[in-house]
Amino acid sequence: MDFLTSILAISIVAGTSLVYATIGEIYTERSGVLNLGVEGMMIMGAVSAFAAAYHTDSAWAGVVAAALVGGLMALTHAFLTITMRAEQVVTGLAITIAGTGLASFLGEKLGPDGGPLVGLIGPRFPKIAIPLLSDIPVIGALFNQDILVYLVYILVIVATFYLYKTRPGLSLRSVGESPQTSDAMGVSVFGTRYLYTVVGGILAGIGGAHLSLSYTPGWTENLTGGRGWIVIALVIFATWDPLRAVVGALLFGGINAIQFRLQASGTTIPASLLNMLPYILTVVVLVLVTWREGLSKRLGAPAALGLPYNREERT
Repeated sequence: MDFLTSILAISIVAGTSLVYATIGEIYTERSGVLNLGVEGMMIMGAVSAFAAAYHTDSAWAGVVAAALVGGLMALTHAFLTITMRAEQVVTGLAITIAGTGLASFLGEKLGPDGGPLVGLIGPRFPKIAIPLLSDIPVIGALFNQDILVYLVYILVIVATFYLYKTRPGLSLRSVGESPQTSDAMGVSVFGTRYLYTVVGGILAGIGGAHLSLSYTPGWTENLTGGRGWIVIALVIFATWDPLRAVVGALLFGGINAIQFRLQASGTTIPASLLNMLPYILTVVVLVLVTWREGLSKRLGAPAALGLPYNREERT
C-alpha cells in the first residue's frame, strides 16, 4: 500500500509540469499554430523562476517571472509565424535552441554578485496536506501536494469546460479547423491565434517554474531534461484533449517514479537505461496511438495546424 501511494505521489508531482505545458500547447495548436519552442520556454521559465524567487525570497514572484518570460517568448513566436508568416517548425526550433542557450548563460550570471545559480537554495512551494482527504489510502497522495499541483487540478477542469462548453472555446476550435470560415463569421483569426499562442507560452513557463520551485528545487544545467519534446508527443497522444493529456502525463510520471525506486533499491540495471524508460514509454505509446488511429481523422489534429493564414487569399 505504501509502495502504491509513493508511486502515485511521485507520478503526480513529476507529471505536473507536463500537464501545464501540454494544455498550453493544446490550446496553441487548436488555434492552428504549431509551437516547437516549448522546450525553450520551459527551461527559460525554470531559470527565471528560480532566479526571481531567490532574489525576492518569494516563490510566487518566481511563478510570475516564469509566466512573463514564457509569454514573451510565445509572443515572439506568434509575431514571426502569424504576422510575418514564417515557417512555424523552423521558428519553433529556433526558439528552443535560443532558449536553451540563453538559460545556460543566465544560470551562470543571475546568482549573487553575478555568479552562478547552481547550488543555491531558494524558496520553494511546500506540500500542503488537505485534512481527512490526505489520510485516504493510496489516493490520499492526490491531496498531499504543493499549491501548483492543486492549481493544475483546477486548470484541467476549466480548460476542458472552456474548450468544449463555451462560445470562445468553439471559436478557438473553429479557427484551428477552418480559419476562412471563422473569419467570414466575424471571428478574429489573427487575434485568436495570438491570444492562445501567448497562453500556451505562459503555461509552458509555469511548467518550467514547477520544476525549479517544487519538483527539483534549484537550478541545474538542462533541468527540463527534454520535457518540452515529451509535451509535443503528449499533445498527439492526448488527441488535442486536456483530459487525455493528464493520462499521458501520469504515465510519464509513473514510469519516472518506478525507475527512481528501482535505482534506490540497488538494481543491477544500468542507471542510464532506467533514465531512458520514461522517454521510451512515450515513444512506444505515441507509435501505438498513431498506428491505431492514424487512418481515422488524422488523430483529430486541427485541419489548419501549421498553416499560415492570409486574409487576402480567402476564398
